[in-house]
Amino acid sequence: FDEKLYLEFGGKICHDSHAARVLPGYEPDTKVKMFQKLKKNLEIIYCVSAKDLQKGKVRYDLALTYDQQTLKDISELHEKNIDIFAVVITRFGGERAAKQLKQRLENLGIRVYLQTEMSGYPKNIDFVVSDRGFGAQPHLEIKKPLIVVASPGGGSGKMSFCLSQLYHDRKKGINSGFAKFETFPIWNLPPEHPVNVAYEAATADLGDKVIVDPYHLKACGVTAASYNRD
Repeated sequence: FDEKLYLEFGGKICHDSHAARVLPGYEPDTKVKMFQKLKKNLEIIYCVSAKDLQKGKVRYDLALTYDQQTLKDISELHEKNIDIFAVVITRFGGERAAKQLKQRLENLGIRVYLQTEMSGYPKNIDFVVSDRGFGAQPHLEIKKPLIVVASPGGGSGKMSFCLSQLYHDRKKGINSGFAKFETFPIWNLPPEHPVNVAYEAATADLGDKVIVDPYHLKACGVTAASYNRD
């Protein structure tokens, strides 16, 4: 691909005190500094799950619910002269909390898109990769070549949003690609390393298991840690 890159950003987007504690030399605002340097060619999409909003899911490092964390991240980026292109509320099925956040964001002048839940995602490939699946989701027309996709936490629908964008782009002849920027797990440490074991424990609600990436090993002959969902 040579026209667009959708780059899914895992972890905390504005202030990652956990990574700063664990990784020597890592500064809490490293990602924001990267965004500032790439700003000319960068747009940011922020995904949050309607299901997480409805159940009042909390990010426990700051004791903020996901709607509060969403507003906090957007505000902190704005203070650094980095504005969000849009917020995408994923897995939407009419949830009241999602409608309330949508209204609040729109009152702040922020674009909001609703991505509905796809039946059988991700296993029902024939349905998902069709005009009834990805094709039925909104297509965000973004002109800049680098699109960072962030969220308040894991399981927020970042990957499904990126894949739906790829589907629409390819239908329109746009040659775009997808990659992930993950802080944890650390790919060049073994799965049983304490840092990667700690990641696995922290994502128990998502069912993550740190494993050796079999596809990368087969393609490149390099042992690299990843997690089962990827």
